[in-house]
Amino acid sequence: MLCRSYRDLLIAGAAAITLLVAGCDRPAPTPVAQLPVLPTSPNKVSPGSNAPTVAPSTPTPTQSCTAQDVLATWSLTRLAEQTVVIPVDENDVGSITTEVAAGAGGVILFGDHAPSDLGSSLAQLVGGAPGGITPFIMTDEEGGVVQRMANLVGSVPSARQMAATMSPAQIHRLALQAGRRMKEAGVTMDLAPVLDLDDRPGPSETNPDGTRSFSPAAKTAAADGLAFADGLRAAGVVPVVKHFPGLGGASGNTDSMAASTLPWNNLQGNGLLPFAAAVRDGMPAVMVANARVPGLTTLPASVSPTVVTKVLREQLHFTGLVITDSLSATALRAAGYSVPGASVAALRAGGRGHGAIQRHAKHGREPHAPSRTGDSVRRRLWHTLTQSPGGCSTSHPLREKRQPLSVISAS
Repeated sequence: MLCRSYRDLLIAGAAAITLLVAGCDRPAPTPVAQLPVLPTSPNKVSPGSNAPTVAPSTPTPTQSCTAQDVLATWSLTRLAEQTVVIPVDENDVGSITTEVAAGAGGVILFGDHAPSDLGSSLAQLVGGAPGGITPFIMTDEEGGVVQRMANLVGSVPSARQMAATMSPAQIHRLALQAGRRMKEAGVTMDLAPVLDLDDRPGPSETNPDGTRSFSPAAKTAAADGLAFADGLRAAGVVPVVKHFPGLGGASGNTDSMAASTLPWNNLQGNGLLPFAAAVRDGMPAVMVANARVPGLTTLPASVSPTVVTKVLREQLHFTGLVITDSLSATALRAAGYSVPGASVAALRAGGRGHGAIQRHAKHGREPHAPSRTGDSVRRRLWHTLTQSPGGCSTSHPLREKRQPLSVISAS
């Protein structure tokens, strides 16, 4: 069911934050076996070996303060606003001026032909963000059949075609060029690459991956996918790897039906490996699938504490932002979740008082939600403020030492 209004998600987010702060009980996570380490392929260049990463230096603050100090003064509504990402047609970004002025944490662009003046329109939009804390600007530029602004970025081959015709170094250069053009157009985050292992036809109603996957081989998918991600990072665009813990071979497309991944014991030795490599490579954000994981959880992964906290956070030691796939997906409705209910469940799945809601329904788009809150907002603010002048006494009231980048996203 699509979310009834922007206010519905804010209420759901505030309620979830309250539950987390209060330390509500959540289901005990299922014990998980030790994960194997993906070996380095002798025939592939490590995608991050020569690729620069985005690591802005932190200016010396004029006074001592932390994100926690600032967030302690914020209402639950303000926190919820910062975790909401608004969908908008890339040809009409001015239509969400009110939401951005209210403090939305991100904007996700839809469409298939961006206007030539998108950069200036987005600059005007984010100029109205309160306190100079600008929202992330997001889009889907995977390549192949999933491109939102090919007319500005240039045509990018599908992941499958890149893997078949290009080396990791060439993929890195292509992503770097595309990322620079995205950045010039005002985009700061790309909801890519897909690290799922798949060689079937698609994407389709029954297979979410198909040509969106680099390869059915874990080594190739990791090397090529991370080369793409590192190219984006070198361009100053935040990549989001998806769909954890691996949708390759899934029983269906969760947008259209309830579906399951391959069994957990299979994923641990194969489909999970590119994500483990992504965490070691320092990827800033991971998107979690809406599929169940047989042998691990009966819940959709996006709302499962076992998947999000036990496996991704505690076992893989991922410290960036965890993001859910679409919260209006049929798979979640089939499991009994409304969009606000799924938002709360996703927040609680993250545990440790973290959480974030993603995008609400608007213009027929489906909502998403990253699974983390106080920590998500803190990391989001850190990224914004460490790249701006001033200190705690300026309109940017927060600085702290550099830490793994976290962002809000959807796809």
